[in-house]
Amino acid sequence: MTMTSPQVAPPAGAAEPARRTSRRASRRSWAGWWFIGPFMAVFALVFLAPIAYSIYLSVFRNQLIGGTAFVGLDNYARALGDQQFWSALGRVSLFLAVQVPVMLTIALVVALALDSGRLYGKSFFRISIFLPYAVPAVVATLMWGFMYGTRFGLVGNINQAFGLNLPSPLSSELVLASIGNIVTWEFIGYNMLIFYSALTVIPKSLYEAAEIDGAGQLRVIAAIKLPAIRGAIVVATIFSVIGSFQLFNEPSILKSLSPNTISTYFTPNLYAFSLSFSGQQYNYSATVAIIMGLITMAIAYAVQVRGMRKER
Repeated sequence: MTMTSPQVAPPAGAAEPARRTSRRASRRSWAGWWFIGPFMAVFALVFLAPIAYSIYLSVFRNQLIGGTAFVGLDNYARALGDQQFWSALGRVSLFLAVQVPVMLTIALVVALALDSGRLYGKSFFRISIFLPYAVPAVVATLMWGFMYGTRFGLVGNINQAFGLNLPSPLSSELVLASIGNIVTWEFIGYNMLIFYSALTVIPKSLYEAAEIDGAGQLRVIAAIKLPAIRGAIVVATIFSVIGSFQLFNEPSILKSLSPNTISTYFTPNLYAFSLSFSGQQYNYSATVAIIMGLITMAIAYAVQVRGMRKER
């Protein structure tokens, strides 16, 4: 026969402190949500909701007979076989492969020059180089578009003044390079500021050690500065990749100056815009936008992974 020990009742009032502690812990766990709640609400409203609605539109089609009908992935299959879409994607891919390395290289060289301490008037040059970024893209494109003109712009004036016959920067052979020049002019200062900010936080002790070892400026750049700002270079590259695939303002504005050169499918974003607002093909336009979003996300992620792998 087993004996069981008598159950000892908790002292009176012992459960109340435990409940108060539990309530305080619960309030603390919800406190963070009060701070991030407004952001999450705005994020869901202006980011998640448009994406969800675009996905919803992309699986429907507005037909002459029957109205709007669910078509599943038919719009995506159509886009993958659309030569105009692939032409636009190939054009921005070429733009990305050429313009982004040129722009980031120039911005990096300028940032290194400003950080070297051997440039007089550093503050003036820093502001001057950053100033084009403060110019709205529409204004910058119009300004360069008029300079590109062969009848009324700078190119035309040079031809008349010197009796030359310079090719039009808005011709079919040069228009992509001309747009690249505008984008580079706009964003060199932005990327320079990213690189320069990263350079200013490098510990001075590294420079002192390099000076003791007798390292020259090129050695300091290669062994200290570039490895130290690798994260900033990766961030600037990701931003530039995203910006290249989102190319819209420059070709859209220059189209009015050169309608025979820039087509409605010059870039994927311009193609989606034309489909939606000119062709009334909202469902297919949403499909093109979703595909471009996935492509941009995949390439940006690949750049990030590669940059992080090098950093390790």
